[in-house]
Amino acid sequence: MARTRRVGGKSKKVTVSTDAYGHTAGWAATDLEAALAVPPDSEAAAFFDVDNTMMQGASIYWFARGLAARKYLTTGDLARFAWQQARFRLLAREHAGDMSRAKATALAFVEGWRVDDMERLSEEIFDELMAERIWAGTRALAQLHLDAGQRVWLVSAAPVELGRVIAERLGLTGAVGTVAEVQDGAYTGRLVGDLMHGPAKADAILQLAKVEGLDLSRCTAYSDSSNDIPMLSIVGSAVAVNPDSALRAEARERGWEVRDFRTGRKAAKIALPTTAATVALASAVAAGVAMRRRRSRR
Repeated sequence: MARTRRVGGKSKKVTVSTDAYGHTAGWAATDLEAALAVPPDSEAAAFFDVDNTMMQGASIYWFARGLAARKYLTTGDLARFAWQQARFRLLAREHAGDMSRAKATALAFVEGWRVDDMERLSEEIFDELMAERIWAGTRALAQLHLDAGQRVWLVSAAPVELGRVIAERLGLTGAVGTVAEVQDGAYTGRLVGDLMHGPAKADAILQLAKVEGLDLSRCTAYSDSSNDIPMLSIVGSAVAVNPDSALRAEARERGWEVRDFRTGRKAAKIALPTTAATVALASAVAAGVAMRRRRSRR
């Protein structure tokens, strides 16, 4: 369905479509009329955080749920993970030591896995558990950039293979994520570089801009978390999507746009895992896989 509206004195046709998963690429007409009017600009791009920005909850959590369904994890592993997530959210802070441990164990659970198996599992679990949790409003914002001829990347602490699957399923340009070391087609369990978190996201975008010839002053970044303030600060336009309290306050102070696609009820319920506690999931997954391996040897 297409509608014509006036933007800056000119008529502009806006298309509201439905994706392969049944989500509308647009949202309520009043929100659509207020959407960003993005001018065509080949040197511009948009960068979207994933967890609680593009998707309800954390992608790595839903990936873990999919692994549990396939007996890679137990329900006990998931329960411990959920408890630690709640604790991190209540504390609303991160410690350097936690991130240090996170880097050491973030992708330890994939040690020995084949890369093609990881990609297959990511595709299966996205289709089963993640597709229906994509925020229609955020997806529509991404589509506005695409329709304006701009490139759109996901930027997430999740494994880059998972990020690429999400980007591909949503028709986006690509993804930047945490990279696991690979030897002979299998993961070693070690990271290449840092977790794609906090300042590391900003660094990755700076490098991507150089490679792709982007003018960051013409780019836009979207996130829900105050952890992503470094990423939001290096672009010309920053948008707080479903923001936590710290980011909402920062956005108010800096004059950043705020978009909240949650209802009050949903906002209260969405206490699902966030990037802040990647170490908790890594520990749970590693423990689950270790238990599975021990059982298989008996």
